[in-house]
Amino acid sequence: MTTAVENHALVIVGAGSAGLATAALLRRTGMDPLVLEAGPEPGAAWRERYDRLRLHTPRLLSSLPGKRIPRRYGRWVRRDDLIDYFAEYVDAHGIDVRTGVRVNRIDPGWNLDTTAGPMQAETVIVATGYNGAPFIPDWPGLDGFTGELIHSSEYRNPATFRGRDVLVVGAGNSGAEIATDVADGGASRSRLSVRNPPQIVRRATAGIPAQLIGIAIRKMPPDWVDPISITQRRLSIPDLAAQGLPRPAHGIRTSFITTGTTPILDVGIVGAVRSGRVQIVAAVERFDGGDVVLADGSRIAPDAVIAATGFRAGLDPLVGHLDVLGPRGLPAKTDGEPVLPGLWFVGFTPTLGGQLREGSIAARKVAAAVVASQR
Repeated sequence: MTTAVENHALVIVGAGSAGLATAALLRRTGMDPLVLEAGPEPGAAWRERYDRLRLHTPRLLSSLPGKRIPRRYGRWVRRDDLIDYFAEYVDAHGIDVRTGVRVNRIDPGWNLDTTAGPMQAETVIVATGYNGAPFIPDWPGLDGFTGELIHSSEYRNPATFRGRDVLVVGAGNSGAEIATDVADGGASRSRLSVRNPPQIVRRATAGIPAQLIGIAIRKMPPDWVDPISITQRRLSIPDLAAQGLPRPAHGIRTSFITTGTTPILDVGIVGAVRSGRVQIVAAVERFDGGDVVLADGSRIAPDAVIAATGFRAGLDPLVGHLDVLGPRGLPAKTDGEPVLPGLWFVGFTPTLGGQLREGSIAARKVAAAVVASQR
């Protein structure tokens, strides 16, 4: 028995911020995209983040096109309020979002293998984001570790870690916030494993959000950026070298270009490290039974390890066979240029200017280009 194929003019895969912004902009032109979301609600990936999460970008610089985030959500929007905003955004723009539908594979045609059955579309826009698949390094001895190990994407709150010795691995924003959260939540010890000293900036300085600095960096002469960011850190962040977090020798621009990582926005980690509530330790080298062996040769025996070791885009099962991905697993072309005729990607460019804001800018480019391609 042959399963009927649904036909659509335009399908967007992913109902995160970039996918919703693109859909809203296309609807303004008279197009009616179908948005497929694997999770149970628009922006479902945010629901899977830890409970204390707030946007690191201010409300006024985080809204999607055509509808501002309500003022009642405050300057730094909470995770759950952001998800409510996405639902309001869908209703306001009349976006057709079909939740609980995962797209497993896209084949030329464009034929979509989905959990709701086969679909075919004239145009497909992939908006699943560059944080689609949790990543844990293949540390030697990991399989034999006798303690608890989870990825940061599985962490919600410190309740289950109260009274326990916790090691958080990875000095990005998630790692810094989770290490602080478990310390505040009653862990017997909270340690943060750091390979390279991270860039740290205040979330806001004299009322000016760090996001504006990230936006300004794009317009500055490149050789100005590192000296300015180094000076800013020296003036606004205390020296944490004695606690194991020396200032990097280079500035924000060099860090971002060489590693693709954004700075830690201080929402508590500086105070936690200074007070000793979060202890800094060396990078993880390997696991040995119940021990974690660090790069400096020391051994520790935490009850639990939380790997805040980042994500990958996870696009290989979806489009890897189409030869459209670059060496880091990201689309070879994105944000305004189709990677193949009729196949577009949006929201896959890491940025210092804020994920929601830059995703909306990318959505405008893609929506305009898609409309132009239809003429």
